[in-house]
Amino acid sequence: MPDERCYTLLDKFCLSVDQAVRAISATAKTSGRLYPGKNEPEADLTVDERLEAARLMRVNHAGEVCAQALYHGQGLVSRHRNVKEKMQQAMIEEGDHLAWCETRLQELGSHTSYLNPGWYMGSFAIGLLAGLVGDKWSLGFLAETENQVVSHLEKHLQQLPANDKRSLAVLSQMREDESHHRDEAVQAGAAELPGFIKKMMQLVSKVMVKTAYRV
Repeated sequence: MPDERCYTLLDKFCLSVDQAVRAISATAKTSGRLYPGKNEPEADLTVDERLEAARLMRVNHAGEVCAQALYHGQGLVSRHRNVKEKMQQAMIEEGDHLAWCETRLQELGSHTSYLNPGWYMGSFAIGLLAGLVGDKWSLGFLAETENQVVSHLEKHLQQLPANDKRSLAVLSQMREDESHHRDEAVQAGAAELPGFIKKMMQLVSKVMVKTAYRV
């Protein structure tokens, strides 16, 4: 990971804008892992099933845009190199998820959330705030975010049409990755967030989910 002391304030601003554009346009950096649904046959979905699958994948795509922004904001102000590196690695793996959700939405003939720029800006601000509080709290925020995402993905795995194997494969791999990110954050010294913070995070998540489902 490059030494950030080489970057001026203007450099960091330009890099931040570039990362935002890449996240919103689904061209964020990835690890290059294969699309999980690649070897699954395309299901013969009804119109209603296809619409429901697309809505659920749009919510997950919006969630990955938020994840990019959160990790970017947190990593930007982190005080320790190892935490910055963890945020960077998580962001790359979340880039895989972003690309997979984009691919599945295209296969389903649907679109990403029109509000993605807003989701990114709001999440970036939250990530900055979490990072400024301190690394152990930033890691705690990461762990709780991933914990809530795992719960959310488990619900979507139940809600997807049972024969939509491609979407199921994508979300199953995402759930595995998010669980790993959560466990890594805990092992790195994440602080347990207060209950009221967790509830606020759940509330914000519900607003995003209900909105991205429709728009």
